[in-house]
Amino acid sequence: MTPLVCGESLAPGIFSQLRRQMVLDHCKWDPQVEDVPSLSSFPLMLESAGWQNLTRWAEGLADETLRAEAEILQRPDLMGELGLPRSIRRLLQRCRETLTTSAARIMRFDFHWTMDGWKVSEVNSDVPGGFIESSAFTRLMQQSIPGTITTGDPAETYMRAIANPDVRSVAMVHATAYSDDRQVMTYLSRELAERGVRCWLVSPGDVTWESGIAHLRTESGITKLDAIVRFYPGEWLPNLKRRTGWQHFFVGGRTPVSNPATALVTQSKRFPLVWDRLKQELPLWRTLLPETRDPRQVPWQQDERWVMKPAMGRVGESIGLSGVTTQKEWRQIRTQARWWPSYWAAQKRFHLVPLKGPDGDVYPVIGVYTVDREVAGIYARIARRPLIDHLAQDIAVLISPANQPSNSEVPDDRGFIADIERRVSL
Repeated sequence: MTPLVCGESLAPGIFSQLRRQMVLDHCKWDPQVEDVPSLSSFPLMLESAGWQNLTRWAEGLADETLRAEAEILQRPDLMGELGLPRSIRRLLQRCRETLTTSAARIMRFDFHWTMDGWKVSEVNSDVPGGFIESSAFTRLMQQSIPGTITTGDPAETYMRAIANPDVRSVAMVHATAYSDDRQVMTYLSRELAERGVRCWLVSPGDVTWESGIAHLRTESGITKLDAIVRFYPGEWLPNLKRRTGWQHFFVGGRTPVSNPATALVTQSKRFPLVWDRLKQELPLWRTLLPETRDPRQVPWQQDERWVMKPAMGRVGESIGLSGVTTQKEWRQIRTQARWWPSYWAAQKRFHLVPLKGPDGDVYPVIGVYTVDREVAGIYARIARRPLIDHLAQDIAVLISPANQPSNSEVPDDRGFIADIERRVSL
């Protein structure tokens, strides 16, 4: 029994009004990417039992991830395996300062429904996005489809965790030149403002550090910050001038940061390569993530069963998937992976189950957020081919209380769940 089906499209007039609301009221300033509308006019319907399973697994994965991350950060000998930029690797290997304080820790685990059941492709551990679509868009879709419920409001949950009683001034750090980043931080800052928190939308270079305390120069003078919300990829930080003190996003920072940039160690697609050297047991990760290897250990150039991923890749960029990636892109990937294999990972390919949508087959990814180890909701995308990249559409996921019809061509969800529980309990 498949846990996911596509719902029906909203009537054109209703969806047009919803799309307009997203742009004008909810900061969705990129309703179209190239020639593709960025929002899907139909939802994905997820069984409530399926959501309960994803919730349990995501929270288990979050716990395993944070425990593994804590151990890796105390193991300089493992830093060279993760494909981190050299400056960051050296900082974490040689620095004797304490790790920067963490505010609310948010992650997103990307689940895929495959011919072998649920699989996880990665964790977005550093700066996961999708808050506008998973919160405002999903809520508006749910209001248009009677009898459904949402899986939560990730933006509201995340900002509620940030806005504790001691937090009254927050820097919303992002790449200010990108409107798609600006829209996310504008939306999140509204959530904080509703809780009495004053926010500044700034670049990481605008923040100054004194004895590990973050400050910001504002129109009223120098303001001490109570917290930082970072939506700026950790591997970009070394591009800043050293005098900005970008290192404090990793180590020595006493102002809480969400997420601290040390999250890069589990953001790396080469994270699984150090599992066998950890004391921590990772049974859920080992069950749900396909086999992942160093490219030098497997015949990825001849064997189509291997997918190539850059260690610091995001949004499906530079993914080498035979039969999907263009020949031009494949040539570039082969060259880079041969010359710099320590910055790439080879992952066993899984076969996605396409869903029948109103306009043809689609391939979904279900990104499940956790905030401080507890599930907060879903950000989902769909693509017309089995590669989720920048052209994938954002889609609302709603809970359907009714069971969906069985499909003999896809795996049995119940049997898969029982197998996972058996493996994890070993």
